[in-house]
Order: sequence, then structure tokens, then C-alpha cells
Amino acid sequence: MPTRRQLVRIDAQRLADAQAQMRTTGIDAMFVGPSADLRYLTGYHALPLERLTLLIVPADGDVSLVVPDLEAPRAEQSGAPSFAELVTWGETDDPFDRVMDRLRAAGTASDGTYAVQDRLWSAFTLRLQERLPGAGWVPGASVMRPLRIVKGPDEVAALREVGAAIDHVHALVPQLLRAGRTEREVGHDIAELILGSHDEVNFVIVASGSNGASPHHETGDRPLEAGDAVVVDIGGRLDGYCSDETRNYAIGHVPDGYAELHAALEQAQDAAVEATRPGVTAESIDAAARDLLDDRGYGHLFVHRTGHGIGVEEHEDPYIVGGNSEPVAPGMAFSIEPGIYDRGRYGARIEDIVVVTDEGVERLNHRPRGLQVV
Repeated sequence: MPTRRQLVRIDAQRLADAQAQMRTTGIDAMFVGPSADLRYLTGYHALPLERLTLLIVPADGDVSLVVPDLEAPRAEQSGAPSFAELVTWGETDDPFDRVMDRLRAAGTASDGTYAVQDRLWSAFTLRLQERLPGAGWVPGASVMRPLRIVKGPDEVAALREVGAAIDHVHALVPQLLRAGRTEREVGHDIAELILGSHDEVNFVIVASGSNGASPHHETGDRPLEAGDAVVVDIGGRLDGYCSDETRNYAIGHVPDGYAELHAALEQAQDAAVEATRPGVTAESIDAAARDLLDDRGYGHLFVHRTGHGIGVEEHEDPYIVGGNSEPVAPGMAFSIEPGIYDRGRYGARIEDIVVVTDEGVERLNHRPRGLQVV
């Protein structure tokens, strides 16, 4: 199991890069609520409350973090005040008065252009728009996407570390899979294993038999049975960065047709990994997996994209899907996870995280990918 250590240290450069991006794109200020973007910029893992927490990032000038009084201790412990002035508001105050004060202090224009972080609650966005009726509004991704989509060396190291951690969990999964145990019981035990090598559990999917044909089944009360195929897709977070890995198991013996299906899936994943290198498009990586499954007669059962980006969020840019003509670049990290879903029978998915390198691609998961009978 990997040694636990702090891999990624947030520094003021991330906020400086965001401000530079805002100046380039003509944005006067950006509003960021509790989210992966807030964690990325300040290290603060804020609770998504009905009380306003808001990072105010002007294109020029000092950054402010507006928080409820009762959340000030958590914000201080996070280290966020090293990068932003902490501004608190009381239970009977209007927090948007504090926001307007900070905008005036930063010299931003009431009719300027403001970026709103993509997942800021509409209740808060609407109040901001009410207080700034002459302003223009753009998605926060116009600022944050270019910063987060390419990982720096410390971020790649963090993804390598958390990838090793989830490998360790998958190595222990076979001992949990026994006929008679329910998906939920197995999922509970897997979650405990994740917490042994991660800071938190992001998700646990244990999908047996026909449940495996539902890509996001999670867990249920179905008991595992001899002859079941079982999809196990699990992930957690360590030092702020996410893991995500899927393997397939069979209980006792392999169901009819499943070995052939799984072999085709292994070949499709290999094809997509081999197609990954700097400069190729995201959609061409998707096509490498999809074309092979089409050739093997399974293409109509592959119902989702081939992959998603990963970092401080489980799903982020880039998305490896048809129609995305964006070239991949060194430092981009994403899953490669073709799947086959035969409704009413079973399903399978093989997922590894890869990172694009100057020379090609590096796998960040290293567990055997073949079907394992337990």
C-alpha cells in the first residue's frame, strides 16, 4: 500500500494564473462557490450550505473569501487565508453586502463582465445578477478549464499515488466476492478498504448479474450467485486527487458468452491506450475502442463515451467522446473505459486512468485487466 503523504501543495500561482486568464479574456472578476474549483484555487474544501461561501477573484487586485462566521474556523484551518482575505458575515447580515464591498474595493465596474463558477447554486447566482444588473455573465469554465485540464508534475504525482492506492483496494476485492453475500455488503467492505488508503470514498459500484448492464448501478440487495459476472468500479480521493478503476469478476464459473465479450473489451481498451499520444484528438481515441467493438459485433452495446478527465474531480475535462476534436496534450489525465452492456444478462467495463506524456501515454493503474474467477 502506498505511503500516505501530502503530495500537492496549493500555492498562490494558481490564483495568479486564474487572474492572468481573466485579463486575457476580458473578465473583470470571477465568483467561485464550494466546489472543486475552490479546492483547486485555495485548498478550502467548503461545505455546500444554504449560507453563502464565495471566493471573489478580481482580474487585478486582492482576492477575497466571503464565509459565514460559523465557517471561519474551517476556512482558517484550510490555509485559504494565505491566498485570500477572509471576510465573514453574521447570521442576520446580508452576505451580498460583503460581496459588493469587496468588488468596490477591487475597483471592478458594476457593468463589467463576471465569470460564475459552473456549479454555483442558482439562488446565489440570481442574487449576484440582481445586485449587478448592468453586468455581463460568462461561465467560470472559461477561466478554470484551461488551468485544470493540463496537470503539472505535482498533480501527475498525486494521480500516480492515488492510482496505486485504488490498485491496492482492487487486489483485495476477490476475497470479498462470495455467493450469498449481497452487493451492498460487498460495497460496504470495499468502502472500508478505500478509507484505509484514501482520505474519502467517492463511489462504489458492485453490479452483479443483470445489474452489470446498468453502468451506474452502484449497489443493491441482490445476493451474488454462482455464475454471476460482477462489475466493480470504485474510486476515492487522496490529498485532493481522485482515483477511478473498474475490473470484472465471475463467481464460481464464467457465464456463457462472457469470456468472448471480455476478451473483446480488453482488446478495445488496449486499442484506445495505444491510440493515445500528444496531438491526436479525443474523438480518435474514442473511435479506436469503438471501431474494434463494432468489428467484434458488440458496438451497439457500448453506450457511453470512452473516457473522462480526472483530477480534483472524478469527472472533468477532457472528455474522450465522438465529436470532441480537441487534441490531447502532455499532462492531460483521463480514463479509458470501454464497456459492453447486454441488458437482462450482464455487463463489463475495464477502466484505467492514463496521463499523456511527451512520448505517448502512461497508465496509472497496474492491476491485471483479465477476467478473474473467484
